[in-house]
Formats: sequence, C-alpha cells, structure tokens
Amino acid sequence: MPITKLAHYSLRTSDLEGSCRFYERILGFKRGYRPDFPFPGAWLYRGGDEADFGVVHLIGTDPSNPDGLAGYLGDKGSVDGTGAIDHIAFLATGVQEMRNRLREEGVESRARTVPSVGLHQIFFEDPSGMTIELNFPAAEVAGEEDASQSASIES
Repeated sequence: MPITKLAHYSLRTSDLEGSCRFYERILGFKRGYRPDFPFPGAWLYRGGDEADFGVVHLIGTDPSNPDGLAGYLGDKGSVDGTGAIDHIAFLATGVQEMRNRLREEGVESRARTVPSVGLHQIFFEDPSGMTIELNFPAAEVAGEEDASQSASIES
C-alpha cells in the first residue's frame, strides 16, 4: 500500500470562526462540503475543487456537547498548541502578494532564503499556534538586498 500524497491536516481550535477567517483570508482557502459530524468544524478547500475532501479540516469544540468530539476522534485535552507537530508547509507562488496580505492582516512573519534548494520560505502562525511555512521559488526574491529579513518588514 504505497502512500500517494498527504490528504489533509486537521486542527482543533477553540475559535472555529476565527480560524476559518484566517485560512480563507491569508491562504485563500474556501469552505466547502463537510459531512454532518457530531461536533462543529469546517473543511477548507483550495479553490472550488472539492474532489479531495479539503486541505485543512478545522475541528471546533462544543462545550455544551464535548462527548460528540471525544466519541468520534478521542479526547485530546487542550486545543492550544500543536503537540508533536512542528509546522505544516505548502508550495506557493506570488511571494510579494503574500507579503502584502500578511502585512495588511497584521500577521507577524519571518522569512529566509535557502539557496541550496532554491526556496524562499515565509513562516507565520495560525490562530491556534500552528506554524505555517510557505515555500516560494527563490527566483521570486532574486536580487533583493537581504531575502533573509523578516517578511513583516520586507517591502
């Protein structure tokens, strides 16, 4: 049984709507179909294609019905932090557009270029503390004075 690709990642959040807005506004994902599970949540898709069941699954908490989530996925305790997962990475294009979006939304970030693999990376956190890494072709920042400076101060 070979693995063909990562299907999605799921995050538990105490602020479902805030997390949805973050992923929609910052990464451009769109809410789409989600089965009627016994706990709140949202499935976020890349564009309008719902063929692969979403890229990010947000799992909300319902204090009035904690058994729905615990019974389906198990009790994980606190929803803060990321446990053993350090970060999630996406390949992307349009580094300047992303810099502008992060600045407009007030999202702090840091960046660096890794010349040996031809990537320019931007790191930031979602509302639940998950680090997101975006990997852009290094050619998009070629000729900039110091591409390793924090993206929050890049122009």
